[in-house]
Amino acid sequence: MLRLLLPLAALAALLRAANVPGRSFGIDYESNSFVKDGKPFRYISGSIHYSRVPSYYWKDRLLKMKMAGLDAIQTYVPWNYHEPQMGTYDFFGGKDLEYFLQLANDTGLLVILRAGPYICAEWDMGGLPAWLLEKKSIVLRSSDSDYLEAVERWMGVLLPKMRPYLYENGGPIIMVQVENEYGSYFACDYDYLRFLLKLFRQHLGDEVVLFTTDGASQFHLKCGALQGLYATVDFAPGGNVTAAFLAQRSSEPMGPLVNSEFYTGWLDHWGHRHSVVPAETIAKTLNEILARGANVNLYMFIGGTNFAYWNGANMPYMPQPTSYDYDAPLSEAGDLTEKYFTIRKVIGMYKELPEGLIPPTTPKFAYGKVRLQKAGTVLEVLDGLSRSGPVRSTYPLTFVELKQYFGYVLYRTTLPKNCVEPTPLSSTLNGVHDRAYVSVNGVPQGILEREKSLKINITGQAGANLDILVENMGRVNFGRYNNDFKGLVSNLTLAEDILVGWEIYPLDIDGAVNYDIIYPLPNQNTSAVKALSYEVPTFYTGTLSIPGGIPDLPQDTYVNFPGWTKGQIWINGFNLGRYWPARGPQLTLYVPRNVLVASVPNNITVLELERSPCSAQACDIEFVDEPNINATLLHETEKPPLFIREMWTKHL
Repeated sequence: MLRLLLPLAALAALLRAANVPGRSFGIDYESNSFVKDGKPFRYISGSIHYSRVPSYYWKDRLLKMKMAGLDAIQTYVPWNYHEPQMGTYDFFGGKDLEYFLQLANDTGLLVILRAGPYICAEWDMGGLPAWLLEKKSIVLRSSDSDYLEAVERWMGVLLPKMRPYLYENGGPIIMVQVENEYGSYFACDYDYLRFLLKLFRQHLGDEVVLFTTDGASQFHLKCGALQGLYATVDFAPGGNVTAAFLAQRSSEPMGPLVNSEFYTGWLDHWGHRHSVVPAETIAKTLNEILARGANVNLYMFIGGTNFAYWNGANMPYMPQPTSYDYDAPLSEAGDLTEKYFTIRKVIGMYKELPEGLIPPTTPKFAYGKVRLQKAGTVLEVLDGLSRSGPVRSTYPLTFVELKQYFGYVLYRTTLPKNCVEPTPLSSTLNGVHDRAYVSVNGVPQGILEREKSLKINITGQAGANLDILVENMGRVNFGRYNNDFKGLVSNLTLAEDILVGWEIYPLDIDGAVNYDIIYPLPNQNTSAVKALSYEVPTFYTGTLSIPGGIPDLPQDTYVNFPGWTKGQIWINGFNLGRYWPARGPQLTLYVPRNVLVASVPNNITVLELERSPCSAQACDIEFVDEPNINATLLHETEKPPLFIREMWTKHL
């Protein structure tokens, strides 16, 4: 009850503070400065995404940011995180944005709120809800009437919640960003930006500073800036700071200089090396920015984790891994790094650092190996995963048409003819979004993958079940192709024949895990199965018991997957995310302590999609005390250049 009352108490405190005179935040164009409570003000801020950090650790991370010398934090609001189904809103538990804002306020941090509706953020579909795609022709991030109607409804829920937390009303929010890097989008729809400006003013009033963020070039600012929204830029360390701020001056001849995304690291993709940016490079450019009296936000100060299915992707299709470590000053697990202290030292050259102790790195514990047992293939437990049964259709339906927005869908038809000899099964229009695990009568055949593997050979008798488990690996978050439909988005062909007569099973695996529908079956001997290059997608379960007699357990840990290939893992029903050690660079997944319990064994469920080690070696996963997100594997390509999105320019 106390936890439920806290947001109400916090709101009451903010409303009382609203009567305190003298609180103001604005822009003094003549002095090229922000003004806070009537005095010139320059902020040094850092990005933290509350959706990527367990709420259990919000206070710890915020305090570490405060002790680094930051004045403010910057955070995105992912629309799809809070409105998973049209008209269904979720601001509870780890999604309690108001509680997060109150914690920031209590910590003495101001807040720069990036309210969307689009956020990018390497987050699924850039934060836009997939249900928008139920209108196939919708033009996202434009004046499309259906899109604007949905945006207006959402902002009518979000922004009134935010208004009491504005600085002028006693809260921490000093600025609110409208849209995100719109100058990098093909639509260039000024009417859309005007609509958002009017909508934000309607709900937030005329006093709060509204702003935009775009790349530091006139090309990006041309379509990203709008009169009435203060234009800021983003740019990376190691570049020409003077030229970058001159680009901002092309849109804002007067006013404060602002780098809204000063990159402390860079994003990762499966199959590429982990991005690393030297602390010295960041320190040098940060010093140049601060020496000019400019405002800066360090993106990211802590990256966090893409739990469950929340990772995004870029084009050509490259999904991002579960870790969003970003090589940030605070690691994915909130650990203090050399980069943290290097940045803190630079900040200390320009302002007085707060007194007191910096919260230490949280302890990690290696719980060791856990033996798993086979609990059945997806096909064997299908009835429990798809309680409503199949949807029948002549041609395949997409995830959105099934109102299944994340996870997995099983597509089933029968072979129309004998395939005694290997026969090509093809996705000629690149219609597998994103990865498909193919079997015939329970015998694995191979994998189709978006833009990588469009054809495999299969064998089987006429009338045999052809089962295709399709994984949504994350929607495109940047550029024009974020209307990213999932599933079989075009027909499959067997030789020259289009396959028809589908039974389509939306799978509620998260629900099945939470309701203990997946459990070890009798006579499941995991060691007697012949090792195959592919196995059908299979569930494995086990338990982790926290050792007794050791104080302060449970602690954070990392789970490693020796010999496993690709899949998903849940602990006590919590979806930790995807593992893919066969492709890397991430080998371990972060397990925050709040997921674990000491009083009873912790239930573990693993969905291995391709091949487990259980037929050739121990059927184990291992809990270790150090992460490995930078494995040197046989990567498909060399590391892409840092801070460069030009490789995706044709997809803008």
